[in-house]
Amino acid sequence: MAVEQAFLRFSTSARGNIGVPLLLLTLLGMMTLPVPPFLLDTLFSFNIALSIVVLLVSVYALRPLDFAVFPTILLVATLLRLALNVASTRVVLLDGHSGGDAAGKVIQSFGEVVIGGNYAVGLVVFLILMIINFVVVTKGAGRISEVSARFTLDAMPGKQMAIDADLNAGILTQDEAKLRRQEVGSEADFYGAMDGASKFVRGDAVAGILILMINILGGIGVGMLQHDLDFSRAMEVYTLLTIGDGLVAQIPSLLLSTAAAIMVTRVNSESDVREQVVDQMFTSPKALTVAAGILVVMGLIPGMPHFSFITLGIVCAAGAFFIQKRVLLDEQVVEDQSRAQALSDAQQAQSPSGELGWDDVSPVDIIGLEVGYRLIPMVDKNQSGELLGRIKGIRKKLSQEIGFLVPAVHIRDNLELPPNGYRISLMGVTLGESEVHPDRHMAINPGQVFGNIEGLPVKDPAFGLDAVWIDNAIKDHAQTLGYTVVDASTVVATHMNTLLQKHVHELLGHEEVQQMIDRLARYSPKLVDTLVPETVSMSVLLKVLKGLLAEQLPVRDFRTIAEAIVANSAVNQEPMQLIESVRTALARSIVQEIYGSENNLSVFTLAPAMEQMLMKPSAGGSAEVTLEPGLAEQLQRSISETAQAQELKGSPAVLLVPGPLRPVLAKFVRFSSHALHVLSYNEIPDDKQVTIEATVG
Repeated sequence: MAVEQAFLRFSTSARGNIGVPLLLLTLLGMMTLPVPPFLLDTLFSFNIALSIVVLLVSVYALRPLDFAVFPTILLVATLLRLALNVASTRVVLLDGHSGGDAAGKVIQSFGEVVIGGNYAVGLVVFLILMIINFVVVTKGAGRISEVSARFTLDAMPGKQMAIDADLNAGILTQDEAKLRRQEVGSEADFYGAMDGASKFVRGDAVAGILILMINILGGIGVGMLQHDLDFSRAMEVYTLLTIGDGLVAQIPSLLLSTAAAIMVTRVNSESDVREQVVDQMFTSPKALTVAAGILVVMGLIPGMPHFSFITLGIVCAAGAFFIQKRVLLDEQVVEDQSRAQALSDAQQAQSPSGELGWDDVSPVDIIGLEVGYRLIPMVDKNQSGELLGRIKGIRKKLSQEIGFLVPAVHIRDNLELPPNGYRISLMGVTLGESEVHPDRHMAINPGQVFGNIEGLPVKDPAFGLDAVWIDNAIKDHAQTLGYTVVDASTVVATHMNTLLQKHVHELLGHEEVQQMIDRLARYSPKLVDTLVPETVSMSVLLKVLKGLLAEQLPVRDFRTIAEAIVANSAVNQEPMQLIESVRTALARSIVQEIYGSENNLSVFTLAPAMEQMLMKPSAGGSAEVTLEPGLAEQLQRSISETAQAQELKGSPAVLLVPGPLRPVLAKFVRFSSHALHVLSYNEIPDDKQVTIEATVG
């Protein structure tokens, strides 16, 4: 029990803030205090085991970031190895004259068993290991780390922009985008750290050579001057121990350098190094077949080792045979599965027992976008289609403006359309259609340009302006001439935005109204309890909101709308009258939307005779106004001319009429002049001045 408690305390301390300082103190103690040979053996064995574990983890890691702590481990392992070199050097110089296992069994084994007790051979082997580690592995890994760090940092802005684009297009959620950004930052930090850590490995290799030379010279000096050994005996004893010490340090160093090279040369994949090698080198039998032929030919040449080359050739030929057999078997399995699936589909299609269900009835899309086959890349997220992000931006902006969430757009291809054609529909009814050219830009004439450009003349589908489809090469030239140049995705998105704004009242349904009520209930629960169904029904509230949207009046301020309905519902339950009451409550926002912060409002009104004529039917209680066709045409023409004159002056076109006439005239001029606003006298705030510019009628 006491042992378990002690182990628990040790584990808790290691996980806390004491682990790293303890490690540093241990390394400092190894460099300054004498270390017994038994402890040296343990630490050297631990160093070798650590190097093997790190190498295997590097091999089995799927991505470099799966072993992101590798640069830190590389630094710690290097410091540990240098500390062991210092500690072993002290023991070798102090007790090396006695020979044998004076510096521990590990150093003795590497000095006697590995190199056969021949210090000359040991020196050559050590130098070869140093050359392999320093010149080949470490230098190559360091260069790859440097280049990878540079390229990763250069690619960071593009990766961040790609993540933002996917987020705006709805491909990624906020959490997924945050995770992707963290991965990009971690990748840059990793390669930067590896670039620095490779310098430690390179310095370690240089330090190994210097330590070897110093230990040999120092050992010979200590043996001859202090222990009265002759030169040959001192050379034999201290060189063997020094080379054993160097080998036991350089082998883990070589393993760690190899692990570093494997980490920086890895490519992100769903498989480890072994699986990648097998999948990429031994999936095709061609390479092994050619290699088998070459080896057999070389084995038949006189003087060559026949057994080795011919045996390897036979092994390669057998490997190629089995790989070819496996490939044919896989192809047969895939073919059988395809046939079985086709047979199953045919049986299901011919089966009379299958009953129809509601799933076989496709619902009508609220907002639909159909494209020809040449426009499919514009709406395909796998092909970086820009139109998806534009549509999402339109929905977001329109939802913020009108006050409820615009339904999603259902996009699909339609082979019946022209290859470059598209169609925008609402509730299954076509609102607009046109053609675009994805490989070109549209140059729109805003009204004044300074020259003509070559291209395909068309009409802008959104506003009906003169436009030309031009090549991408003359895009800048068209802009200098005063044209507004947009790409095909922008043309489609602008067309859709214009149509949705015109028909925004048709997008509002019971579900959207219920969501608006639920949202209001979080802030004004008493108002919601009074509103529905105590004051008005859901259908009446929907009619009121639709009427406001039909007159291009947003419903963002749903609280004011609800309060106005509750305050006036006792007088009249008619949706038309409730709309007028709501408009009066929203008078300030309506005027601000039209005039901004101006205090002097320029308007035009009806002639008194015309006003009296239109007011007579309403005196009998009817909300309808009946005009003779000729008089209606004359009135409409007069209103349009006056509105155009107001717009030419730079003032908004606003017709000011009495309250009972406002809904009738608003409906009368709605489709003739979309930019004309019809206000009643009740909708003018008290702090605003009115200037009558003209009269009509």
